[in-house]
Amino acid sequence: MTAIQIGRVIVKTNGREAGKKAVIVDLINQNYVLVTGPKALTSVRRRKCNVMHLEPTDKLVSVKRDASDEDVSTAIDEAGFKEFMEKVVVPQI
Repeated sequence: MTAIQIGRVIVKTNGREAGKKAVIVDLINQNYVLVTGPKALTSVRRRKCNVMHLEPTDKLVSVKRDASDEDVSTAIDEAGFKEFMEKVVVPQI
């Protein structure tokens, strides 16, 4: 299993969005990825994130590189992860 790949569902571990889930939509370099919630579903807006601040899950959705928020939302619905994405994980301190 490749932990950091396009379509992987992740949990943000740092920042104001800690505990919220998002989907990786692009790999920028070995340290950064582009993620989106999408904002309408998880309130995580599209942004560049350090991979050290993400925790990958075992869930994967089928999206293309730089997929729009609508495409990501559709893929989440098709995979049946909508309820899973809406739940917030309490970060461990």
